[in-house]
Amino acid sequence: MGAKNWVLEGDYKHKAVIMQGGKAVLNVGLMKNLKLDSSTIDQIEVVDEDSQKSMGSAVARGAAGALLLGPLGVVAAATAKTRGVHVVAIQFKDGKRSLLELDDTRFKAIKLAMF
Repeated sequence: MGAKNWVLEGDYKHKAVIMQGGKAVLNVGLMKNLKLDSSTIDQIEVVDEDSQKSMGSAVARGAAGALLLGPLGVVAAATAKTRGVHVVAIQFKDGKRSLLELDDTRFKAIKLAMF
């Protein structure tokens, strides 16, 4: 199960974090998006990072890897397709605060946009 890419708590609760032109934005309403970059974010803190993967798919990948590549294949296949889930607290410049759950793509886009 991957990240939901939305606001878990706080201001903008249940609003989606989407990618637009390679940048992460918060979809706050009809055709209205809030940039998630240094122009709107005052402070950002990683609350939790977790790697999640399906046990069933890991077993299946491990079996396939063993058949194809032997013991080394088991290790490679079992570690494949790990998806990072990041929980991030954001303090906006206007005083609003949000707790977001993000996948790697959106998390990295926000980090890059902060510089």
